[in-house]
Amino acid sequence: MAKTKRRSVLKLAGGAAAASMGGMAAILATGRMPAFAQQRTVHWLKWVDFVPASDTLLRREMLPEAEKALGIKINLETVNGNDLQPRVTAGIQSGAGPDLIMAFNNQTYLYANSVVDLTEIAEAVGKEQGGMYKYARAVCSDGKMFMGMPWAVIGGMIAYRKSWFEEAGATKFPETWEQYREVGKKLKAKGRPIGQTLGHTFGDAPGFTYPYLWSWGGMEVDPSGKVIMNSKETLESVKFMQGFWKDAHDEGGLAWDDTNNNRAFLSQTISATLNGASIYIETLRKPDQYKTEKGAPMHTDILHSPLPKGPAGQFGFHLLQSHMLMKYSKNQDPAKEFLKWIHTEKNFEKWFISQKGFATPCTEKWEGHKVWTDDPVMAPFKVAAKLGQAPGHAGPPNAKAAEALSKYIVTDMYAKAVQGMSAEDAVKWADGELRKIYV
Repeated sequence: MAKTKRRSVLKLAGGAAAASMGGMAAILATGRMPAFAQQRTVHWLKWVDFVPASDTLLRREMLPEAEKALGIKINLETVNGNDLQPRVTAGIQSGAGPDLIMAFNNQTYLYANSVVDLTEIAEAVGKEQGGMYKYARAVCSDGKMFMGMPWAVIGGMIAYRKSWFEEAGATKFPETWEQYREVGKKLKAKGRPIGQTLGHTFGDAPGFTYPYLWSWGGMEVDPSGKVIMNSKETLESVKFMQGFWKDAHDEGGLAWDDTNNNRAFLSQTISATLNGASIYIETLRKPDQYKTEKGAPMHTDILHSPLPKGPAGQFGFHLLQSHMLMKYSKNQDPAKEFLKWIHTEKNFEKWFISQKGFATPCTEKWEGHKVWTDDPVMAPFKVAAKLGQAPGHAGPPNAKAAEALSKYIVTDMYAKAVQGMSAEDAVKWADGELRKIYV
């Protein structure tokens, strides 16, 4: 009996102890706990949320609950959104890094060979919560696998100062680009320009330039993937932008990232900007700090609107977030368990409520949530995930479209033009850059 028990202990203790036949002494000599006693750990990397309360909720409440329920340790790391993609690349190259990494838009296609298929989890959540939006499915799935687990859509709407627009003669938000330009010209003359980035930043720049291009009828490629950027429609959009920028915009916006416009709006140096709802939510959070020039809480003077219509219609491109489970991860099973846990309706709802409408879930059931009726100012964001158009339109949001987005080709076309390059040359440049990708 003694001999049998000793063998059992050695077997549990691991290879090092078994080889030396030294029992507990050998375990202690290795300096490591036995494998059966090691706690499973999941390293989760995501952006620093533009709604700070949500990250606080995760750290103080939700992750401790998940750890207790699942018996795993979750290490949450947050970084600036622009730093996520370099971390993915570094992890793949080194074969080590975070287990779960947040991805933006169709970045998932760039890493399809380096991620774990999450179809089972995604389809289950979609079935339980009213169906997955077409936009989320297109961006996260290539039809064969879910390369990322859809998390949320950050709706991009124009936040604007209601009273300032009324002073400029706009009792409602302008419906067309021409109307927006005319109102913006009046506002800029009063020292209240429109604020818009044309820089290399993940959210607000492409969130503006892509729908703007589509609204004029311009496209990177046709449905077959043939590059058609150099078109009459694209050229007209660039020519209009050159005048629109000079007439109505804060021209320093060229260098902005996704935080500069928030600060400019809150400091009352711009009258409108394409943004998520983070500006409005911040003014709700600190009503005594952010006031209008007349002393009223600023949140009472902020409304939201979709981007204006162009000759070809009205479009939106909203930042879609997903989480990729990396193939190099040694914690794939606990990571999947965590994804299932946090996407369970009663758990996800806590996080969603903390967002106050800044994030729109990727399944249809949430359209009927009271978040949208509790604050009518947030109502335009309710259908962001339903109406979003994927990068690469009218072609598929594949790896080539993702590469073009990552290289900011569409945004740079407009940036070059407003800085002095001729509209014709800017369009030819963009067309040439796209042809290097779509070969």
